[in-house]
Amino acid sequence: MEDKFAIQLFEGKKVRIVWDEEQEKYYFSVVDIVQLLTDSTNPTDYLKKLRKRDPELGAFLGTNCPQIGMLTFTGKKRKTLAADLQGIFRIIQSIPSKKAEPVKQWLAQLGEQRIDQMIDPELTFQMAVEDYRRQGYSDKWINERMRSIEMRKELTDEWHRAGIHEQKDFAILTNVLTKAWSGMTTGEYKRHKGLTKENLRDNMTNVELALNTLAEVTATEISRQRNPKGMAQSAKTAKEGGDVARSARADIESRLGRSVISAEKASDHIRPIEEGRTQELPFEDKDK
Repeated sequence: MEDKFAIQLFEGKKVRIVWDEEQEKYYFSVVDIVQLLTDSTNPTDYLKKLRKRDPELGAFLGTNCPQIGMLTFTGKKRKTLAADLQGIFRIIQSIPSKKAEPVKQWLAQLGEQRIDQMIDPELTFQMAVEDYRRQGYSDKWINERMRSIEMRKELTDEWHRAGIHEQKDFAILTNVLTKAWSGMTTGEYKRHKGLTKENLRDNMTNVELALNTLAEVTATEISRQRNPKGMAQSAKTAKEGGDVARSARADIESRLGRSVISAEKASDHIRPIEEGRTQELPFEDKDK
């Protein structure tokens, strides 16, 4: 399962949110919500004092609020105290704030928005596009990334149909496919780019994304035709998809006279967008 990270704005302040697809619920950064309600310059310290002052709330946070990986506002992933909507409403009750009601209404709107997205999947697509734009990705890169997400979903659906359901098995098959076309497993590829917990596809250039998508589309079509069962047969189709993309990569590189496997990552090109100002920084494969 790949969590969906997002940043929402409330009165100009940022709140980190993760959508958990398995549980079908939002998780909110507790510290960010505390900052909304209190305008504190040190919401982490405020929360610590609040937990001591209100032992019942402290017990609730300890039992019901997990530490979830969230992106910091500088793009790094960190374990963050998080709560679902029910938990956030419980926290709001413990903090005297004139913003309590507006925040509750805002949270309710987010819940309604998610229901609308489940009814109309196009809204989810549009939300993802806007999230990438807020992070500074170019429209050209976003178009490639959204296509890759769609193609990836079709491939994982094929793996499900072949009887594969464990996340670790998805990772194994992804490694087979990625190594076939790039010469590296996903872990090796991430180290090549200097990544740790960041999403590899979010740090690929346009050409890398296109080749990865070609590998996944080909593997999907081969799987549909051959109807594989289980890991061994699915791994074979994954490798064949990767082999097709490897051949395309070799042809591209022979024409360019250089490798298209880049050590560049998104943070090399993307800077945070200042409030009230738009900025588009292309993250594309370029001749050196």
